[in-house]
Amino acid sequence: MIRFEHVTKRYDDGTTAVDDLSFEVAEGELVTLVGPSGCGKTTTMMMVNRLVEPTSGRVLVDGRDIADVDPVALRRKIGYVIQQVGLFPHRTVLDNTATVPSLLGWKKAAARARAAELLELVGLDPAVHGSRYPAQLSGGQRQRVGVARALAADPPVLLMDEPFGAVDPVVRERLQNEFLALQATVRKTVLLVTHDIEEAVRMGDRMAVYGQGRIEQFDTPATVLGSPATPYVADFVGSDRGLKRLAVTPVTEADLDPVPAEDLVPAEGSGPAGGPGSAGGPGPDHPSGPAHPSGPAGAPAPVPLGTSLKDALAVLLQHDTGRLLVTGADGRPLGVLTPAGVHRALRRATTG
Repeated sequence: MIRFEHVTKRYDDGTTAVDDLSFEVAEGELVTLVGPSGCGKTTTMMMVNRLVEPTSGRVLVDGRDIADVDPVALRRKIGYVIQQVGLFPHRTVLDNTATVPSLLGWKKAAARARAAELLELVGLDPAVHGSRYPAQLSGGQRQRVGVARALAADPPVLLMDEPFGAVDPVVRERLQNEFLALQATVRKTVLLVTHDIEEAVRMGDRMAVYGQGRIEQFDTPATVLGSPATPYVADFVGSDRGLKRLAVTPVTEADLDPVPAEDLVPAEGSGPAGGPGSAGGPGPDHPSGPAHPSGPAGAPAPVPLGTSLKDALAVLLQHDTGRLLVTGADGRPLGVLTPAGVHRALRRATTG
C-alpha cells in the first residue's frame, strides 16, 4: 500500500534527513517508525502526504506515485493524527469529527451521522460529547476525537505522529489498547511514529528502527528484540529486550506441560475410576466421562492459548501454585504454563 523507493530528503543547508530509504508497508499493516529525535522518522511519514517533498526517489501509495497527485486531494484521503491533536477550538466535537467529509462535499446530515458513528467507535457517546468543545474534554478524550476525525472519510492510509505522547502513562496504555482493538476492526494501513521502544513493540506488526536517516532494522518486534541486526539496534532496544519480548511472544502448546493429575477431577456424574468405591479419578479418556481441571487451592483462572507471555506471567506471579492452566478456544484444557515454560517460549522465539 505504501512503498518508498530510494527516497532521500536533503535540505538546502546540506542536512540529510533521510538517506536512500526503501521499504514497503502492506495493506492493513501497522508499522511503527522508532528512533531518537532527529533521526528522520517524522520526515519519512510526512513525505507520504507531501507535507515534505523528497529530494530524490519515489513514494507510492496504492501503486501510484504521489508526486502525480494534487497534494490537497491526497491529504483528504489520508488520515493524520498528531500528538497535539489539532482540533478546532471554536467547533464542537461533532463538527470537528465531520471536518474532512464536509470538505469532500458530503451533505451536512451525512457528515454529522458519520461523525457520530466514529465517536461511538472510539468510545465517546455523541449524545454526551458531540456538543462539547475541545477545551471541555480531557487529554485522552481529545486524542480519541483526533483518531475519529482521521477516520471519518474512511481513508485507506492513516499517519500517526506520536499520537499518545501527550497523556499520562495510564491513559496512554488504555488508548493504545483501544486503538489496537479498533485497528483489528478497520484494518487501515498505518504508519505510527514514536520515540518509545515499548510503544513501537506493543503497537507494530512490524517496526523500523532508525539510525541517522536510515533504517537499521525492519522486522517484526519479536525478531528485532530477539535478534538485533546491529550493535546499534541492540543498544537502542535495551539490555532488557528479553523482558520486552514477553509482550510480543504468545503462549503456544509447545510451551505447556501436561496438566498434573492432582489438578484433574471427574466430570459431574462420571463416578470414580475403577467403579464405585474406588479412590482414584478417571483419566481424560475414561469411558464414564472426562476429567476437568480444578487446580490446587488458590489457583489462578485459566488463560486462553495465544495470550502474551507478559500477561500470562503477570497472572502466574500473583499466585503460589507455580503453574497456570491454558485452554483452547473451546475452553478445553491444553496444559499448564510454568516458569520453565516461559523460558522455553523465549528461547523458541529467539531460535525462530
